[in-house]
Amino acid sequence: MFKYSKVFGLVTFVLLFIMCNQKSQNDSEKETILKGSLEITVDETVKPIVEDQIAVFEGTYYDAKISIKPKSEAELINDLLNQKTKVVITTRDLTQEEKDKFVKLKINPRVTPFATDAIAFISNKSNNDTLIALKTVIDFMKGIPNSKIKGLVFDNPNSSTVRYMKNLAKVNDIPAHGVFSFKTNDEVIKFVSENDGMIGVVGVNWLSQPSAKMQNVVHSINVLSVKGLNSDKYYSPTQNDIAELKYPLARDLFIINCQGYTGLGMGFASFISGDIGQRIVLKSGLMPVRTPGRKLHIRNEIIKDKE
Repeated sequence: MFKYSKVFGLVTFVLLFIMCNQKSQNDSEKETILKGSLEITVDETVKPIVEDQIAVFEGTYYDAKISIKPKSEAELINDLLNQKTKVVITTRDLTQEEKDKFVKLKINPRVTPFATDAIAFISNKSNNDTLIALKTVIDFMKGIPNSKIKGLVFDNPNSSTVRYMKNLAKVNDIPAHGVFSFKTNDEVIKFVSENDGMIGVVGVNWLSQPSAKMQNVVHSINVLSVKGLNSDKYYSPTQNDIAELKYPLARDLFIINCQGYTGLGMGFASFISGDIGQRIVLKSGLMPVRTPGRKLHIRNEIIKDKE
């Protein structure tokens, strides 16, 4: 009897030791604003800027690991509403209807704007005309043919660029003819570079930060200057024209956090909307929500360089 009791005590001790060890391990692996792992679903049209932000964030906070799942806007919002993802980066804020759904779920989404992006129109390099009126594209979206456009090329039927252009044209569906779609912005850029008369519709971030394999392809297309609906001048999707609110196809970028607790999503949102994150946005060619300040060192006397 004493023997069994001894064995029982030993087993109990081992189990308690394992449980304590696991508890300690779980505590050490607990997610915080600067520690843990997180998967962010990202609008595919703005993937490059998010990759830059994550690279610097992980390089600064070694215990944080963030992975990206690029998706179309429609898929991304659907995943968020169905709680398949907790943190997303989008090119629009939530609608009131979407916010009401979260209220019913007792979730308070934290929405943080962090940059201004733009939609760009691109054409083949052989096209000498680098100007286009927004009305021309809108008319094409309405099914009105135009000799200047053989076809419009989008990345994905469910993408934010399609939704944006449909809203501008006030149409529910894109035309059955003359509109093409692929899966990624890179595929759009490549297709336009190889086909005359096609107008590609892409996120400007893919042009300002092309991958190594796409740099030569980007050089073989034209980025078109656009005349807005209420303007008589043409403007390009440059940082300056976006900042001065002249380019007619600018759009804001948001990170939406539905984690419901103080986790890595909150830490990353604070990072990209903070000084370092805003400098990354500025360097990328997009427009930060807040322009980072510059520190000037004023000398009281001139220091002569050594001869």
